[in-house]
Amino acid sequence: MARRVICISRTLGAGGDEVAQRVASALAFRYVDDEIVARAAEEAGVSKDEIAKAEHSQPLVARIVEALAAVPAVSEGGFVAVPPVISPKIAYSHLIEHVIRETTETGDVVIVAHGASHPLAGRADVLRVLVTASPDVRTKRLAAQDGLGEGAAKKALEASDREREKYLERFYNVRHELPTQYDLTLNTDTIGVGTAVELIVAAAQASSRV
Repeated sequence: MARRVICISRTLGAGGDEVAQRVASALAFRYVDDEIVARAAEEAGVSKDEIAKAEHSQPLVARIVEALAAVPAVSEGGFVAVPPVISPKIAYSHLIEHVIRETTETGDVVIVAHGASHPLAGRADVLRVLVTASPDVRTKRLAAQDGLGEGAAKKALEASDREREKYLERFYNVRHELPTQYDLTLNTDTIGVGTAVELIVAAAQASSRV
């Protein structure tokens, strides 16, 4: 079957956002990024900014868990059902995964970031892609794109990579990201955005092998 869900992970400065948007346009798929966070925030009853920051803040994760926790229910016999103690990390991870899976069921969608490739691993209708590049190339691109000095761009890049590593380890227990965790890994040092888009579209339209 052709892949109806494309998960694109990317490192800062690799051009992954542009690649993802162009893939979505080429396939006439829906493009989803912040929508995942917005829907998770709506389900949790907290603001979008809070739930986005929760990826890096344990206190905010705890607040989200509190928002999600149901008021102790009273059974027909009048007994109070005490909800189980749930780890904030697990609760937030499950919330994001729930929204990712719900989005996936609609099909014809490109999902960017939020580690979507990991909870959706093994599905025949999902193509998991990593768009990356070398640190030097990414630093120069970021400096040119945001008008930063190379020193500032390098620091921003390193901070982004650290947060990305922490996110994958914290929510998906991925301590070492490997090319084999993706179906397609693209290095935009030498592969242009246009070629990257063509490769992803071709892979998406090819029959998957189970």
